[in-house]
Amino acid sequence: MNRGCPQRCVFCNEEIAAGNFSPEITRSFFDAEVASYLRWNRDKTRSVEIAFYGGSFTGLPKEEQERLLAWGHDHIRQGQVAAMRISARPDQLDEKKLELLRAGGVRTIEIGAQSFNDRVLRDANRGHDAEAIVRALQCIQSFGLKSGLHLMAGLPGDTKESFLQTLDRTVELRPDTARIHPVLVFRDTRLAEEFRAGRYRPLSLEEAVDWCRLAWQTLAPAGISIIRFGLQPTPEMRQEGAVLAGPRHPSFGSLVYSAVFYSAIEKLLEDAPRTAKMLRFAVADRDQSHFRGFGGKNIQAIKNLYPDAQIVIDFTRGQHPGHISLEVEKGKPICFNIPGII
Repeated sequence: MNRGCPQRCVFCNEEIAAGNFSPEITRSFFDAEVASYLRWNRDKTRSVEIAFYGGSFTGLPKEEQERLLAWGHDHIRQGQVAAMRISARPDQLDEKKLELLRAGGVRTIEIGAQSFNDRVLRDANRGHDAEAIVRALQCIQSFGLKSGLHLMAGLPGDTKESFLQTLDRTVELRPDTARIHPVLVFRDTRLAEEFRAGRYRPLSLEEAVDWCRLAWQTLAPAGISIIRFGLQPTPEMRQEGAVLAGPRHPSFGSLVYSAVFYSAIEKLLEDAPRTAKMLRFAVADRDQSHFRGFGGKNIQAIKNLYPDAQIVIDFTRGQHPGHISLEVEKGKPICFNIPGII
């Protein structure tokens, strides 16, 4: 709930984006939240972490950080969770703070980076420059902690070119993970005022999907895991008038992965003559929905390109996830691997 943040970014309304919770965390609330998520987690083989999101953890008073970490560490000691992770501003991280976090059981730190373009950061009222992100990330890595970057697409002043430059800089810095979401215009923000005045235009849904597809195709081959596309919907976000504009979609991540798969399909079809009478694809069973595309969009696009071809799709468990093969002539399959799909 914005705790620890020294200022307000133009896009920020945490009551909508993260949920309208009390800013104060009591021990009873803390333990109840952990217990509820442990009941929800049916996969007992999966590593479980306690995450502190919404504000900037290292901007909280030191005593409050120590108290929250101690509560989390109790659950680690009991074997209920493996570690903790936090989100923080890059200008609120240094060696002293990282020593406290590591000793307290934090193993992953996600930085609210948003962009590596100084002009975009200034227009978003971030209060720091790109170099602050670099210093924070390198400091985290020097402590042997896992790192993540939160990036945004379509901020004021952002362009496709500057977004691609942000992705290239991310590859150079090699965080472990990234979260990427396109900007939504929330009510009661400065961005809402800019939008109403006609001074800000959010990305269209098509543009947002395309930018995020490019993010996957840039970061995944570099071994950077994208752990989420788009914001996690909250009940507050679904209320009428909460989101004024922007590329909002209940299955935004699925749209992106469908676009990633269609890009791979296009590469395979480069070697398939338009006169082909049959196209036989082999795809992993777990990739079935992404291959078909949201609402069957990818299949329809293939049919439009090859109206005279019979399209056969073999969904099999024997195929590796992210691996697609196309057979136009019997016995001569063309193969393509999508990096990062596991």
